[in-house]
Amino acid sequence: MKIQKDTIALLHLKVANSKGQLIEASKEPMAVLIGGYGNTLPAIEAALEGQEAGFATTVALTPETGFGVRDESKLRTIAKKDFPPGVKVGGQLELREEENGEFQLFNVVKIKGDQVLLDGNHPLAGMDLKVSIKVASVRAASAEEIAHGHAHGEHGHHH
Repeated sequence: MKIQKDTIALLHLKVANSKGQLIEASKEPMAVLIGGYGNTLPAIEAALEGQEAGFATTVALTPETGFGVRDESKLRTIAKKDFPPGVKVGGQLELREEENGEFQLFNVVKIKGDQVLLDGNHPLAGMDLKVSIKVASVRAASAEEIAHGHAHGEHGHHH
């Protein structure tokens, strides 16, 4: 079966920086619903379109096609006294934005004295990346998966 809209591709992924240093590798294959559902980056979906199980490729991502350009306005400093206990550097914190009331995920970058530095950028924002992809299998998505906009079952989303 070919990868196309409304198929589930089971992918092994490795993410490296532009120098080839490994940043992340999936231990288990990841089930991705294909077809513009936002389960993976458009550049990765485009590279997989029409391919079958066994296909392997490396996709070069720029900040624009990857995780975005760094936005320094997404940096925050909060007082350590306002910081929940147990969260450490490298951890994540969800804060409600004052402008729109929506929750934004921040990475804890540094704890300096009584200040905590937070970064709302994706950890891979601003980076040129190489994503190695190997397709383990391809299957048709169920009506429920299409309605929910993501893969279910093994290696997918569990209810």
